[in-house]
Amino acid sequence: MANSIFSLQYPLAVDGGLGRLAIERDYEAHVEQMMRQVLLTSPGERVNRPDFGCGVRRLLFSPNSDVNATLAQVTIFQALERWLGTVLQVQEVRVTPQDERLDIEIVYVLKARQENRYLNVEVRI
Repeated sequence: MANSIFSLQYPLAVDGGLGRLAIERDYEAHVEQMMRQVLLTSPGERVNRPDFGCGVRRLLFSPNSDVNATLAQVTIFQALERWLGTVLQVQEVRVTPQDERLDIEIVYVLKARQENRYLNVEVRI
């Protein structure tokens, strides 16, 4: 498996058949899960890493405007680059505010495989 990348499953789980920690079999899904963690974790939420995350949910309570959408784009871009910059390269972030939600579209490259990928996230109140 030359292209195989080892990554633990999160949340941690035990593979009962093998009697050891389970590994994530799908690397792309693992990276998407890490991206969602960065997006949905608010700074201060993690005790040992208080600056982790970008806190997208708190942006829901801001007025829906082009200015706030641009602020969200910059915040998301910087957080992903900071926390996952070794795993992926963010190409573009688009944030579209709706009445009760934010639609987030992220275009990125998986560095290990040089694959273009897309992640769409809808955040609701």
